[in-house]
Amino acid sequence: MKRILIIEDDEILRGELARLLQNAGYDAVQMKDFQDAAAQMTAARADLILLDITLPGLNGETLLQEFRRSSDTPVIMLTSRTGELDEMLSMSYGADDYITKPYHPTILLLRISAVLKRAAKAVSAVQMYHDAEVSTVRGSVTRGQQEQILTKNEMIIFQQLLERRGEIVTRDDLMTALWDNEEYVNDNALSVNISRLRSKLAELGLPDAIETRKKQGYVLK
Repeated sequence: MKRILIIEDDEILRGELARLLQNAGYDAVQMKDFQDAAAQMTAARADLILLDITLPGLNGETLLQEFRRSSDTPVIMLTSRTGELDEMLSMSYGADDYITKPYHPTILLLRISAVLKRAAKAVSAVQMYHDAEVSTVRGSVTRGQQEQILTKNEMIIFQQLLERRGEIVTRDDLMTALWDNEEYVNDNALSVNISRLRSKLAELGLPDAIETRKKQGYVLK
C-alpha cells in the first residue's frame, strides 16, 4: 500500500483528503504539527507528499526546496493561488505536479496515480552494488548517508562494469560504450575517468571496487 503524507493546515480539508485517499486504497498520513516540517517529511517515509504552499509560519515552496536537498520523494503542490509564477516556482524547486484548489477528487486521484507511476519508473533505474544504490536517473552512487555524483562518462563506465560484474570488461568495450557520448574520449581520458570513478567509490568506503587486469581490462568486484 502506497503511503501519502498530507501537509495541509486546514483541518477539515486535511481530513477530507485523508478519507479520499484511504477510500482509494492509500495509506494516508497527516502532518498536524508543522515544527521541523522538513525532518518530519523525511521521517514519514512516504511514497508521495501532498504539500500546501501556505502553511503556518512556513512557505511550502521554501520547504520543498529544503526537502529536495536530501530526498527525491514525489511532491504534489496544493494551493488556492492561481498565479503562473507560483506554479513556475514550485516546479523549479522540484515539485512533480501542481494542483489548484478547489480540485475535483477524481482528477486529484488521477494526478496522484500518474506521479506515482513516473516515480516507479525512476526507481526501476536504481541498481544495487553491495549496499550502495546506483541511480542512473540522478547519476549518483549512494551508500548510507553519503552520496557521490558521477559524471556522464563515469556513470557509463560504472554501468558497463556493473552489468558484467565479476567479468573482465576490456578498454575497447568501454571505449565502444562511450563512443556515442557527446564528449570525445581517447585512451588517456578513459584512464582519467576510471581513476576518478575509483576515487569516488573509495570515498564511499569501496576502495577496491575496480580491479585492473593487465592487458585484459577491468573487473568490478
